[in-house]
Amino acid sequence: MDKSWMTKSRSSTEYKEGVNQFLNFAFQNASHSGKIMCPCIRCVNCSFQTYDDAKVHLICDGFLRGYTRCICHGEDPITSLSSTNPAASSTSNQTSYLQTNTSRLDDMDGLLHAAMGIFSEGTNEINLVANETNGQQSSRFVTIEQASEEVDAQQHTERNDAEHHRGSSSRETSEFLKFLKDANEELYPGCKKFSKLSFIIHLFHLKCLNGWTGESFSMLLELLIDAFPEGTSLPRSTYEAKKVIKALGLSYEKIHCCPNDCLLFLGEKANDEVCHVCGSSRWVIKKQVDKEKKTQDEETNNVPIKKKKAAKVLRYFPLIPRLQRLFVSTKTAKDMRWHEEGRVKDGLLRHPADGKAWRAFDERYPDFSSDSRNVRLGLASDGFNPFRTMNTTYSTWPVVVIPYNLPSWICMKQSNFILSMIIPGEKSPGNDIDIFLQPLIDELKQLWGGVDTYDASTGQTFHLRAMLMWTINDFPAYGNLSGWSTKGKYACPCCAENTHSKWLYNGRKYCYMGHRRWLPEDHTFRYQKYYFDGSEELRMAPEIASGSNVLGQLESVKVTLGKLPNEEGKFMNNRKKNKKGKRKRKRQVLDEIGESHEQDLGTMSEARCDAMKWWKKKSIFFTLPYWEHNLIRHNLDVMHIEKNVFDNFIGTFLNLDKKSKDNLQARLDLIDLGIRPELHPQILANGKRRLPPACFTMSMDEKRTLCQVLKDLKMPDSYASNISRCVNLKECKITGLKSHDCHILVEDILPLALRACSPSNQVTFVVTEVANFFKAICSKVLDVDELDKIQNRIVLTLCHMERIFLPSFFTIMVHLCVHLVDEIKLGGPVQYRWMYPQERFFVRLKSYVRNRAHPEGSIAEGYIAEECLTFCSRYLDGVETRFNRPVRNPDPLTNEVQRLYLFSSAGRAIGKVEDIVLDDKSWVQAHRYVLRHCDEIQGFRQL
Repeated sequence: MDKSWMTKSRSSTEYKEGVNQFLNFAFQNASHSGKIMCPCIRCVNCSFQTYDDAKVHLICDGFLRGYTRCICHGEDPITSLSSTNPAASSTSNQTSYLQTNTSRLDDMDGLLHAAMGIFSEGTNEINLVANETNGQQSSRFVTIEQASEEVDAQQHTERNDAEHHRGSSSRETSEFLKFLKDANEELYPGCKKFSKLSFIIHLFHLKCLNGWTGESFSMLLELLIDAFPEGTSLPRSTYEAKKVIKALGLSYEKIHCCPNDCLLFLGEKANDEVCHVCGSSRWVIKKQVDKEKKTQDEETNNVPIKKKKAAKVLRYFPLIPRLQRLFVSTKTAKDMRWHEEGRVKDGLLRHPADGKAWRAFDERYPDFSSDSRNVRLGLASDGFNPFRTMNTTYSTWPVVVIPYNLPSWICMKQSNFILSMIIPGEKSPGNDIDIFLQPLIDELKQLWGGVDTYDASTGQTFHLRAMLMWTINDFPAYGNLSGWSTKGKYACPCCAENTHSKWLYNGRKYCYMGHRRWLPEDHTFRYQKYYFDGSEELRMAPEIASGSNVLGQLESVKVTLGKLPNEEGKFMNNRKKNKKGKRKRKRQVLDEIGESHEQDLGTMSEARCDAMKWWKKKSIFFTLPYWEHNLIRHNLDVMHIEKNVFDNFIGTFLNLDKKSKDNLQARLDLIDLGIRPELHPQILANGKRRLPPACFTMSMDEKRTLCQVLKDLKMPDSYASNISRCVNLKECKITGLKSHDCHILVEDILPLALRACSPSNQVTFVVTEVANFFKAICSKVLDVDELDKIQNRIVLTLCHMERIFLPSFFTIMVHLCVHLVDEIKLGGPVQYRWMYPQERFFVRLKSYVRNRAHPEGSIAEGYIAEECLTFCSRYLDGVETRFNRPVRNPDPLTNEVQRLYLFSSAGRAIGKVEDIVLDDKSWVQAHRYVLRHCDEIQGFRQL
């Protein structure tokens, strides 16, 4: 190894390249748990550092003088790491491949230590073993030598007593030693680049990365075994390969559920056969004919005993070990403190830690915020159809947990999402989702108290705590998780009982206006009746209720969860008809002794009746000791709000069926409200009704112009999908737009397209203002002072929209725009609180479904394999992983220092290349452009 660079200047290119070569060599030959002895002037080979830290030390402090024979970094095999580092001597037999096989670039040693829970603390290797005993997690440490002695003693005992049960520590240590053996075993005789374990991990990583089927992977294994020399130690099938790497990943639990979503057969009810709420069986009940046949066969002893099949199964992925793994791995442990140590603190909003809710929680719970390793979590959930077909009604609900401690550029990546559970279909859980969230809530309570966890970045154990900050979901799921009734008169959860709504008798729906309440007290719009809803507005903006006030309202709300069947076996409908044929609202409530029964809202007390109008249940999140003190508990999803606002705009402009907010019913509602007589329907001589054109009404030519603009639209690569495919010029319709398409159209395209076809400047103005509003709040960096201006502008814009559009235009999603700025002040940028990342993650979960008979099982098995290999890929070198995978059309990075910047190009051509010849005029223009814009000839221009 060339060492001439050691005497060069630390700022020289030769020195930096030499440092990179030295570190690559050292980590290939002498790394231990992802670290090496740092040979800088300050560390002097006395402390272990990661790659990045060692590089910083060597460049900033300099290389240790006189250390020319790098015996601590694998240069001399005889006196390598095993004789210099006491921590490695105890396992030198198992890890000798790190010194002898210098061509292997993968850190299998660090991978095995992190995956199996074998850590280094000081100079002694220890094993953190988690035992689940009565719901309590205990931890103990054992050295490798002690664990090996336990294995030997255990084997001796097993020879004397075959029924002796092995301890968890011995089992894990035995698996660790077995993995070390596989990591040391050559793939085939003479193979120096791959061991048996590393090659299997590489292959399985490719399987997960590229979506290979199990059958194709088995065929590939058989082909490789035939192609490789004799003695190749490879599994012959996918099943055998899974068994090899199974211990490297984390498992999940199967919890039986009541088929009517009444309870989980967990804890004290784990051995129950029937649900004590509805009386339904825990198991799948066959037809009566099958029962009689089974009885006859049992009497004649001709039927074998079969395992019962659960009617409904919840697949739960324990949260605690997955959070602990973030600190166990040297690749992620340091990032878990970024929100405190690496975040820029300049008053701008870049991360949820910059928001008011995060800071308020720190002030209320200083013992929690004193350790930056304590984890802040977000919870996201939504339903999707796992079959990719719209003709089947099936809804599977995954629940995802997001750790917010990580840096902003990786926080919302799919590789950092933690799948907590898969709620089975085929029907949506609805308000009964609290039943399925019980295991997660129990773990969150345990994490609030703390669990012992090893931190690989410091080499010490600490008491890990975690808290749930908020939930992320679309608006219907908002109601399911929060318990607020997001439909009807009080649909706005922020305005709550002060929601301003009007029932449109002809449109048969509520409209939500009243945005003048957010204007200054002396604003002229407050006193204009004619242009608004026919009344003056003297009220002030409503205040958002605190968690304590919400908890006080929920004291009188007691609801039995579950879809209770009636005597005929059909599910009860809480809205039954009375004698007059009208539906009368009823709720399943609990009496004083805890039994459920129906009760009319009219027979309740006034306070309880009001609470039952607003709330559907008391959310299970209020059982968390800190939940009521969170300033923001449930987030409004900007993604779906943008989509619905755009749908209202485009549906009204193009007069699309079932999407337009301007129709006969909407005009008749104007008559009922007594406003805008110029837009009232006119009865013609032939008895037909004519709708006078409004300022937003487009002619057929204007509609064609708008559609033509969208049809001819060409977007940059990866900016948006091909929107032109969604435009039907013949019928002037737009169909099949995705949420992100609406995001691009409403912010960037629609305001420009309306300039060519809008019949009114007022319409163009309000659409442009709405576009600017969404674009401003979707910025990655936000100024709190600017947010106040943005709030004032959107309030005024909504008031202008009330003067232009009909009341039917103002759905609840349009009204929610007025609350988005307040939530940004509390929670930070919307990129951390909208559904785009989660929806894309659900698409990946959907791709795991290979067995349509068991979609949830396919998703669970696919996820744990993906989770395991994503974790393993952090320790693979020189391969494409999810962390370094290039984009679809990458731009080549070139270091063209000598070329003029004006002629350098960072992109590359796509498609057919066509040569052109410039005419004389074009040559002159190009020549003059270079003379005027090239900095290199600036001095010549001044002569």
